[in-house]
Amino acid sequence: MSPARSGSAAATLGAGLGVALVCLLVVPLVALAASVSWLDVRAGIADPRFAPALWLSLRTTALSLGAIVIAGTPLAWWLARSRTKLARSVGLLVDLPVVIPPAVVGVALLQTFGREGLFGPSLASLSIHIPFTTSAVVLAQVVVAAPFFVQVAASAFRKVDAGTMVVARTLGATSTGAFIGVAVPIALPGLVAGASLAWARAAGEFGATLLFAGSMVGSTQTMPLAIQAALETDVRVAVVFSLVLAAVRLAGGRALDEGR
Repeated sequence: MSPARSGSAAATLGAGLGVALVCLLVVPLVALAASVSWLDVRAGIADPRFAPALWLSLRTTALSLGAIVIAGTPLAWWLARSRTKLARSVGLLVDLPVVIPPAVVGVALLQTFGREGLFGPSLASLSIHIPFTTSAVVLAQVVVAAPFFVQVAASAFRKVDAGTMVVARTLGATSTGAFIGVAVPIALPGLVAGASLAWARAAGEFGATLLFAGSMVGSTQTMPLAIQAALETDVRVAVVFSLVLAAVRLAGGRALDEGR
């Protein structure tokens, strides 16, 4: 076979595999949307688990995203500007929740904040109880979603020219002023993209939340957990919940993206 024909065959095979992958990603969503009627949608929305789960998801993900951005932005800046071994080690530690299964994260949180956990006795002495509360939902979301924001934010901050920061300092800006007035605006598109990824990950969190917070309607049952609970009784309700969660995540991601 000539090189030209070989290259053409490879290109055709690559295109076919690409189309197959796109179909694999899209077709299940189409099947999901096509499997319910408007009556099913109305019944799903009227389900007593729907409103509490949706409101809890929106509330907790807003809180977790706020905590991630506030704490993660200066951390990402430091990781982007530092070239020390410590910074590289911290970067690896921040990435751990990405590679560790969510269920393992949930058990680890229990062993940290549970009654018999690392900080359990100290928290109990202060009458603070975290597991199986709304606070546990937020904490689980922060742990699993923060790496996505920090990674993207650090990458965005690496694009900030050091000379620009020096100029800002020579014009009288403090280090904090230069960071807020120069670095953040330059890196803002990346920060928003990272926030969008983190929010989407928090909104879809299931494993760590289930093990660390439980699935109690109105207090810890987020939309992903409500979907799992609905599957045990009515698949059509679970499908409606799934469609709503997908729509909320798409809308939230689009809103954050447009904020750039």
